[in-house]
Amino acid sequence: METQTSIEYTQVINRCKELFRKKTLDYGTAWRILRLPSITDQIFIKAQRIRSIQEKGSQKVDDPIDDEFIGIINYCLIALLQISFSKDERLEIPYEELEPVYDKWVADTKGLLEQKNHDYGEAWREMRVSSITDIVLMKLLRVKQIEDNQGKTLVSEGIEANYQDMINYAVFCMIKIKTND
Repeated sequence: METQTSIEYTQVINRCKELFRKKTLDYGTAWRILRLPSITDQIFIKAQRIRSIQEKGSQKVDDPIDDEFIGIINYCLIALLQISFSKDERLEIPYEELEPVYDKWVADTKGLLEQKNHDYGEAWREMRVSSITDIVLMKLLRVKQIEDNQGKTLVSEGIEANYQDMINYAVFCMIKIKTND
């Protein structure tokens, strides 16, 4: 039986995937030119905008915050796609080739969420969106440090796990924003 979280997760990811599909059809895979640190910085910009709006209590650009969370999710997935296609030098990869890899990363990431959700008892539902945003920013700083160390860690999880955690935290925020509407 599918849980409420699983249903909500799938709804958020479907929205993200549809936007990813449309942008891929519009722009191709121009993001292939980006190195992982550049993708990390794109995610950072989105998370920092969310935090800035949360702190100021207002915004001057009308783009909704949930669009920024979608951007975080898709840029994390783009980073994971870049890792998956790291040996492939093509700048243009057809959507039909990307889709199964996108779906695989989503399935792996959702599986991680389900395991953690079991252990933590959906504690995220009691958290503030602003706190989850801070956690995403912390994860980004961790990724930047790992990148600066050429991917070497002593005891920490790698970059992929951090991108997956950020996806899950952004999905939580999307669920919480929708629930509070």
